[in-house]
Amino acid sequence: MPNPTVVGFSGNFTRPSKTRGFVEQVVKDIARQHGLSASTYDVEDLGPSLGQAKWARDLDEQARAILDKVINADVLVAGSPTYKGSYTGLFKHFFDLIDPAALRGKPVVLLATGGGERHALIVEHQLRPLFGFFEALALSTAVYATDKDFADGVLRSEPILKRVAQAVGEVGLVLANRSGASVAAE
Repeated sequence: MPNPTVVGFSGNFTRPSKTRGFVEQVVKDIARQHGLSASTYDVEDLGPSLGQAKWARDLDEQARAILDKVINADVLVAGSPTYKGSYTGLFKHFFDLIDPAALRGKPVVLLATGGGERHALIVEHQLRPLFGFFEALALSTAVYATDKDFADGVLRSEPILKRVAQAVGEVGLVLANRSGASVAAE
């Protein structure tokens, strides 16, 4: 796998954002532990063309470049703040623009943030089905963090950090299996 990449995409549309910081932290952990190049984006990075786009071709150059990076990433970290029990509408709209086959088999780490524990199932009831539709490989360990898990916008909760480490480890297993399969195919 030449120049493998991990790309993070966050559904936040304001900055500063705990969710973007969380996604970025996980992306950096994956990159550091597994030797991948890394980048993180959010809805704000897409600019105004996202809201008007009916198809990927309707995105401006900057938004299209981000969409291409998400599609071409070797590993995707997807996270969203929780609004009314689900991901943000613009997060969903972004993924609506992606061809249904484009993420097939892609390892995806699922993350979400919310104001309290009652939204914790967003990762299982909202994000996992979304990426299941794409036939992506949503990793077993998804991570949900609440406001109390952050201090000054940085994830500090030891139990949540342990879950993040578990998810990062799962990425390593997937990458090792793919590398082994590539070698066996040669």
